[in-house]
Amino acid sequence: MESAEAEGARVSNRLAQVRAERGWKKATLLHQIRAAAKRRKKPMPSDASLARRVAIWENQGGAVSDFYRELLCDVYGMSEVELGLVELPSAMPLESVEMVQRLTLSRLDAGLVELLRGHTQSIRMLDRRLGGPTIYQQTAAHVEQIETLVQNALPGVHRDAAADELSQAAALAGWQALDLGRLADAWRLHEVATTAGRESGQMAGLVYARAQQAFVLLDADRPTDAHAVIRSAQEEAGTAVPEMLRAWLLAAEGEALAMIGDRDSARRALDAAAEVLGPGGVDESLPFVMLDAGHLARWRGNCLARLGEEDAIDDLTSALGVMREGEYGRAEASLRVDLALAFRARGDHTESRAHARRAAELAGRTGSERQKRRIADLLSA
Repeated sequence: MESAEAEGARVSNRLAQVRAERGWKKATLLHQIRAAAKRRKKPMPSDASLARRVAIWENQGGAVSDFYRELLCDVYGMSEVELGLVELPSAMPLESVEMVQRLTLSRLDAGLVELLRGHTQSIRMLDRRLGGPTIYQQTAAHVEQIETLVQNALPGVHRDAAADELSQAAALAGWQALDLGRLADAWRLHEVATTAGRESGQMAGLVYARAQQAFVLLDADRPTDAHAVIRSAQEEAGTAVPEMLRAWLLAAEGEALAMIGDRDSARRALDAAAEVLGPGGVDESLPFVMLDAGHLARWRGNCLARLGEEDAIDDLTSALGVMREGEYGRAEASLRVDLALAFRARGDHTESRAHARRAAELAGRTGSERQKRRIADLLSA
């Protein structure tokens, strides 16, 4: 006769029940376990050996080692408590059970953080081509997933790295919400980004998220407050961030000053951005910053167009000439709105309307409510 201990082990283990609920064959589970181990770069036994282990776990209530517990929690997306792999005293208070569940929800490691980082980058590239409406829900779900992992992980280097990734993903989702005209959501997501950036200890991600939040204020027609936020981010960053990000912060300040109507200060900020940026290029430490001479010319043209400066046309035409067709749909829509503004300032209403119509077409594809509002103003003038 089996011992009481063996019987208790069988009762507490829910592995067979969970697999049945998923409708998984044993081969499916083996494949999922191997995939989870591969992400962690851990060696695995043969299929036959692994199948025997699964049979012992599911049919005999066999003990599951810490290594396989981690894999099974990953595979099923459930805690050790939910899978019946942790024995709890029958008299344990409900609050204690919940605490055990929370403490076992997240098992962060370098491999998982790298997967999250890769997913953020994939979303970032899709966003540049397709615009926010197409993938905003996906980005928001990604942010929620990382936030849950971070909140339920033990302190350490992996939590810090995941917090940095949360900061970047939330700032991206916040920008998409802004493009959709959802200012409250944009503000909230940037608050998530700045909080995570501060926890991560990564100055670059923190000041970028904080300064980008200023664009929510710009869209809310509060340019003076936006300028104050950007200046605060610059002061916090000092010289502790890469030159490309310092140039980005200066260009952002130039845009806020242009919105205020301070022509001379805006030009000085944009000139300083060009000087700090130099030849520009790619900085792999800043995947969230896209800034080279061409992008800065477009940004400068945007600011000058807002100020009603005719020489914005040269910068904007130059930027349009190097922009590859279809690669930056939302950015091209914005650029053509700026060109329409600049040509209208010159008095060339034919060119202005031509660029406005093309911008309207692009904004329709990307779903940018920000650009649609600007275009409606142009075409009604």
